[in-house]
Amino acid sequence: MWQDAKMLNVIANALFGVFALALLAGGLWWVAQKPMFALKVIHVHGMEKNELRHVNALTVRSAALPRIKGNFFTADLDSVRTAFEMVPWVRRAAVRREWPNRLIVSIEEHQPLGTWRDDGRLVSAKGDVFTANMAEAEEDGELLKFSGPDGSEKKMVARYEELRAGFAKLNLTPEALQLTDRYAWSVKLNNGTTVEFGREQNSTSAEMMGRLVNIYPQLAARLSNRIESIDMRYPNGLALKASGMVFAANSKQRN
Repeated sequence: MWQDAKMLNVIANALFGVFALALLAGGLWWVAQKPMFALKVIHVHGMEKNELRHVNALTVRSAALPRIKGNFFTADLDSVRTAFEMVPWVRRAAVRREWPNRLIVSIEEHQPLGTWRDDGRLVSAKGDVFTANMAEAEEDGELLKFSGPDGSEKKMVARYEELRAGFAKLNLTPEALQLTDRYAWSVKLNNGTTVEFGREQNSTSAEMMGRLVNIYPQLAARLSNRIESIDMRYPNGLALKASGMVFAANSKQRN
């Protein structure tokens, strides 16, 4: 082999290439460690030009910055994103680099809709359960109350929107929504009335809401504000309790 000039040239060229690549890699590493590429600015703003209400410099400095390692070249953007998504109120974060020493972080905040099962957690308008300062969450008014099995959060928020639209026809607003472990629904309204919808085996939610919208104005006119609860768990009727009185209509087997 040592007498084969062509083979020696191939080996020499290969070794030279490896050496050149090593020098290049070393040079790039040396340049990448220069102080000018240390992260000096982390710009945080809301996604889609939305203003951030709860994420501020203090929360970022205390919760996210200690978890960010590296410089402009070496910082792991997935790790940076994860660090910001651990900040209270952050639902989602997106991170990009900006030459030569900046990170741009776009944040989507949670929008609080209600409390979750009286355990100090909140449920967002998108059905996410999260933990944040309760006083901040109530800045825009009293929150709804949600209670249901784990994993039912998004379903409950969707059902709340349906109920809100339905009760709006009666000038009423849901204040609390409960889904039991047996998947039976009940809602408490802003006038103090509780409505039981059950498991909806024999009637759909739209059918029950339609029956209630039709009959409620007559009930309210006769009983004023004395209605305590309405049980819609009958296929073709309802049961009603008002200030100690109980009324039943078409009381067939309930759901």
